[in-house]
Amino acid sequence: MKKILIIFLCLNFFRANAQQKTIAQKVDSLLSIMTLEEKVGQLNQYSGSDVTGPADKRNVNVLAEIRRGNMGSMLNVKGAKITREIQQEAMKSRLKIPLLFGLDVIHGYRVTFPIPLAEAASWDLDAIQLGAKIAAKESSAAGLHWTFAPMVDISRDPRWGRVMEGAGEDSYLGSQIAKARVKGFQGNGLGSLESVMACVKHFAAYGAAVAGRDYNSVDMSPRQLWEVYLPPFKAAVDAGAATFMSSFNDLNGIPATGNSYLQRDILKEKWGFKGFVVSDWGSMREMVAHGYAKDGKESAQMSISAGSDMDMESKVFEEHLVQLVKEGKVSLAHVNDAVSRILHKKFEMGLFDNPYRFSDETREKKELNSLDNRNSAREVAKKSIILLKNETNILPLSKSIKKIALIGPLAKSNTDMKGFWSVDWGKEDQLVSLYEGVKNILGTNSEISYAKGCNINDTLTTDFEQAINTAKAADVVVMAVGEAFDMSGEAKSRSDIGLPGVQEKLIEAIIATGKPVVVLIMAGRPLVFNYTADHAKSILYTWWLGSEAGNAMADVLFGDYNPSAKTPMTFPRAIGQIPIYYNHYHTGRPFVDGESPNYRSTYLDISNAPQYAFGHGLSYTNFKYSNLKLSTNKIYLNDTIKVTLDVTNTGSRDGEEVVQLYLKDQVAQPIRPVMELKDFTKMMVKAGETKTITFVIERDKLSFYNEKLDWITQPGAFKLMIGSSSNDIRLTQDFDLLD
Repeated sequence: MKKILIIFLCLNFFRANAQQKTIAQKVDSLLSIMTLEEKVGQLNQYSGSDVTGPADKRNVNVLAEIRRGNMGSMLNVKGAKITREIQQEAMKSRLKIPLLFGLDVIHGYRVTFPIPLAEAASWDLDAIQLGAKIAAKESSAAGLHWTFAPMVDISRDPRWGRVMEGAGEDSYLGSQIAKARVKGFQGNGLGSLESVMACVKHFAAYGAAVAGRDYNSVDMSPRQLWEVYLPPFKAAVDAGAATFMSSFNDLNGIPATGNSYLQRDILKEKWGFKGFVVSDWGSMREMVAHGYAKDGKESAQMSISAGSDMDMESKVFEEHLVQLVKEGKVSLAHVNDAVSRILHKKFEMGLFDNPYRFSDETREKKELNSLDNRNSAREVAKKSIILLKNETNILPLSKSIKKIALIGPLAKSNTDMKGFWSVDWGKEDQLVSLYEGVKNILGTNSEISYAKGCNINDTLTTDFEQAINTAKAADVVVMAVGEAFDMSGEAKSRSDIGLPGVQEKLIEAIIATGKPVVVLIMAGRPLVFNYTADHAKSILYTWWLGSEAGNAMADVLFGDYNPSAKTPMTFPRAIGQIPIYYNHYHTGRPFVDGESPNYRSTYLDISNAPQYAFGHGLSYTNFKYSNLKLSTNKIYLNDTIKVTLDVTNTGSRDGEEVVQLYLKDQVAQPIRPVMELKDFTKMMVKAGETKTITFVIERDKLSFYNEKLDWITQPGAFKLMIGSSSNDIRLTQDFDLLD
């Protein structure tokens, strides 16, 4: 009885003085009255899929664990009503510590935005931040506190299905996008009712999985890790990311979940990260399958010691951590540190003041699927469409066209427009197909015909004849081909990333009719489509664009929006070129086009060049680059160079251009890439207008890691390159860095 009275008095004292204390003091006060079991409870996260149904059918064991304070967080619980009800169970625990509710809100919640790789193609940081902001507004209105995004893994291998979640192959572009997404999700700061906690994943180097096979090993040099794969994570830390997620892969033989070099040495110590680290689903227990831990108990010991703070669905902390502490195999200080980090975020979110503050059914009803949110999704989707080719200026199409044929297995698809890793709304979802989008623009002024032609991924050609006849009767043909929504994403690696099934044969048959043909390719990754690239006159890469996909595609097709997107990944012409990326190193025997390939670094059967280079993307207008000027061509280490140039829209349409700045360190030890993106800007230039652009080159843009992982700057010669893509350099100039 005396013990209960002491706890009661401590709790009352804690609450009475909460307003006067800093968050750190509040955490310390709460930690001081927690039992070891309650501390371990905060480190457990479970999926709530079996507690979201009718109240009388919910998992009573899970609910009992919540009431005992044995759970710190739940995922897969969404909706203001259900999150409030489950939170009420947590309020029955001894210390009434609120739960965190998380969900994979990867590219939108109720309104689906383009997949992240498509948004990355926009090279529009404001648009990318807006997409995350609206996802946060909708999901927070539905009782959620936390999203498991952004994924910032750099990947140079499109066979890996999870490229659709990231920003592509380049560290600089990926770092800028990482910051934009963190800022979008977290908005005005944690605790704002329109913000959610970001979770930066997957730490680290998951995008370099061997052979592009999901969950596979990663083996790389420390310098490549620091130079290519870590920068977006560091950018996210600098942007204030609340949480991190470890990755499934092992890195050089050590699973990321048990990797203290990654989690403690780099993230928490060197970078000073103050948030907490959650494991990926079941990855703590998977260290047994890796052959790194002998059993779940050893997995728990390794994970907490290495810096993993919260266990997602492995249950090894729940089963073993208390005993490990009592046996002296796990430091209580490590447990306290993990608990403190989690509690700190709960205080920041304002959940101790009001555990139900995000579970507002009135706000939920108002915010979800609003017209403003859908309009924003349409704007971002338009900006994500890449014009790969427009050889005879078929595009944009005239709205006065008499007969238009929509052909292909994706022309009338709604579901595939969402893409992978989207929130499932079942029959309630509202997705606009290409057919509907074209109809919305043309109305009854044009005759719109349709033929499926073939399925996405089989060898049947029985519907070719109907498609050919439909094409022959039309004035212009728009073809919709690509992947089904579940062909790219987690566990969706493909050894053959060609256009699936007989879709290219269908394209060949339709082109043979002689009709003007526009090909739209919808996918979650760069695909190989050599026949189409060589023979189709106009190609739009539309990815998976989300709720407003059809309307956005129609906007671009008919010129209501002038495409401005650029490839965020290199598109290979053959699978044998993979991994392929623009910022590779010179070799001792480089191949130069036009020279003999004998004993040169090249292939016998194809060119080294990709089908479409990094940064490539066309417009319905043309841009002229001129008047490149450097403030100086000789600088010292702590000086800067001011770079200016003019960009003129020489066409008849207003358009946006992404001006890209690349640098090449001519001679360095160790060697540097052939070129590196170091800056870019996206701007609107009206027809006939000239705009002057300014870039600044400072020391950091000239620095790199040496073999000892020192961040160094070496004096020497540099080449500055300004272009519309990595293989379309318009202006160059040399300068020297002096001691």
